Amino acid sequence: MKNHQSDLCASYIKIFIVVSCYWIVSIATVFVNKTLLSSDSVNLEAPLFITWFQCIVSFMICFTLSKTGGISGVFDFPEGTPWSKETIIQVIPLSIMFTLMIAANNLCLKYVGVPFYYIGRSLTTVFNVIFSWILLRQATSHKCVLCCAFIIFGFYLGVDQENLLGSFSLFGTIYGVIGSLMLSLYSIYTKKKLPVVNQEVWLLSYYNNAYSIILFLPLMVMNGEVTQIWNYDNFNSAYFWVQMIIGGICGFAIGYVTSLQIKVTSPLTHNISGTAKACAQTVIATQWFNETKNGLWWTSNIIVLASSALYARFKQVEMEENSKRPIPEEKKSLV
Repeated sequence: MKNHQSDLCASYIKIFIVVSCYWIVSIATVFVNKTLLSSDSVNLEAPLFITWFQCIVSFMICFTLSKTGGISGVFDFPEGTPWSKETIIQVIPLSIMFTLMIAANNLCLKYVGVPFYYIGRSLTTVFNVIFSWILLRQATSHKCVLCCAFIIFGFYLGVDQENLLGSFSLFGTIYGVIGSLMLSLYSIYTKKKLPVVNQEVWLLSYYNNAYSIILFLPLMVMNGEVTQIWNYDNFNSAYFWVQMIIGGICGFAIGYVTSLQIKVTSPLTHNISGTAKACAQTVIATQWFNETKNGLWWTSNIIVLASSALYARFKQVEMEENSKRPIPEEKKSLV
């Protein structure tokens, strides 16, 4: 009995540490990226270049881990190379979505404040429902659809109040919607591409970062960043490069702690943790940047957060119910 209680206590402590790490790394990543993208200390009008450099840092970390086999006693890094012709053909469509997703996310963060960032990217759940029906023909329950309707209403109310407070950014909101759309598509197609990498999430991250380094080059040119980079005066500043490297490490770390949280808890717990983290992030950001928001602005956040949490719970219940249903004999061969 004592051993069982000891094991249970150790398990709870492990979960608490992992969830705490996820919160710290995730919130820190948003604030670090906001500093890189918008602060006067960096003052580089090249958001895609900053995102591209973060992909390089993540790729170098993955490349090093692939050579060492991972970190002894912590995790093993699977074997694989992104430069196989067959792998490139299979994974490059997903990498295009990955590139557009992280580009849109950072462009959104550049133009909107951290307090509004979660609302700006809150339509991912809605796009998940839409694309799941269009691409996978998966129906969604009325309760989940109702949650999506409340999320859309919360998003509209948040945009309206942000505009009323004079801090609304049209470009930032558009990039937020695009980021939500690409994240939804990326999540759906990830399920299809994981078999290509033997269900190894780390390999997929390794390959995505490798291909994104190349895919970002034409995007930087189209965004007019070549001139900005050429005329930038702080490339000889150690402080600038320290900030850039920290941003890259945070970008890699968020992928690791996200996977780790899902592993030690569950997808539902991860969604609830992410929702609660977004709430804490919004509160911290309003205090950090000394921003005053009205009651309706906070109401929009509560609506989106509560609707997202309820959606995750309803989906979990649906999945549990579906797993208990007997499969007809004639359909067993198709499963």
